[in-house]
Amino acid sequence: MARIFVTGSVEGLGRNAAEDLISDGHELVLHARNDRRADALGDLAAKGAHVVVGDLARMDEVRAVAEGVNRLGRMDTVIHNAGVLQGASLLPVNVVAPYVLTALIERPARLVYISSGMHRGGRPDLTDVDLSGARRTHSYSDSKLLVTALALFIARTWPDVFTNAVDPGWVPTRMGGAAATDDLRLGHVTQAWLAASNDPEAHVTGRYWFHQAQHQPAPATQDEAFQEELVDALGRYTGVALP
Repeated sequence: MARIFVTGSVEGLGRNAAEDLISDGHELVLHARNDRRADALGDLAAKGAHVVVGDLARMDEVRAVAEGVNRLGRMDTVIHNAGVLQGASLLPVNVVAPYVLTALIERPARLVYISSGMHRGGRPDLTDVDLSGARRTHSYSDSKLLVTALALFIARTWPDVFTNAVDPGWVPTRMGGAAATDDLRLGHVTQAWLAASNDPEAHVTGRYWFHQAQHQPAPATQDEAFQEELVDALGRYTGVALP
């Protein structure tokens, strides 16, 4: 059985993935933004899940989350699920935190980054980017293009790790809203499958998935020069280098 860390696992797709993986006998490390939200994970903690707490919009707390995960031992898989739709925490949570956690958590065997079909409307432009979120320089679509490019960079430079990006679809979670048209039951299946399956089809890297089928991401995400530019910007901003 695998040991799997899922960010943003209090509700929505993160929690659904965690519930399925726990039911399959895996050891889960869950994440909540604060202690109050962590209380909602009590039922999963009673089933053996560990919980780490930290606000992924705050650099010091992202580091503390990584330290807490590492204290529990090496993860087999990390699912970078946490995300926000808008506001000052957009780039810190959707892009900066996945980068820092990737750099600071002991390298797992598998990495899964949650993207969105909306990434295709994102701009591959880092001009005047404010990764702190103090100024609104980029949209949700932009943030998902950036995190997809990060995932494909990791896949290219860490060939020993199965690294993939997943579009869960527009599903009716709290963030997706009641008007969402995709099937909530399918929204978490692909990331859970990539996280733990022994199927040969899941043992791949550098792919972009939608409902367990491979799709082509936006061309910019596969542009190695753009990937390098993004990672350089993240490294300069955070002071954290990828190992």
